[in-house]
Amino acid sequence: MSMQDNETFLTFWIENREKEKTSFRPFMIGLSAGFAIGISVIGVMESGWYERANMEANSKLNYLVLLLAILSISFFMAFIYRKFRWEMQEQRFMELVAAKKNAQNKAEMQP
Repeated sequence: MSMQDNETFLTFWIENREKEKTSFRPFMIGLSAGFAIGISVIGVMESGWYERANMEANSKLNYLVLLLAILSISFFMAFIYRKFRWEMQEQRFMELVAAKKNAQNKAEMQP
């Protein structure tokens, strides 16, 4: 990354740090990923590729419980993804601030 990109990110993060903590976009991305996993589980179950497991699921599975599990997994993934994105941005911010401070200290030390 260039120095200009780092400066742009620093100003962006200082202005939007708290807004990004509760941002809706990363939450929706995580929610879509959770739903994609849930849809794939339902797809595998309905495809019948493993007959014995399919028979067990049909005899013991309550679809309401399955839907609640998919919803809870989706919301959990959405929350974790938003938190992960914020932590990654915060880590980058801290590293850039430390590097900037280190460069300033080195510049002050040299005669």
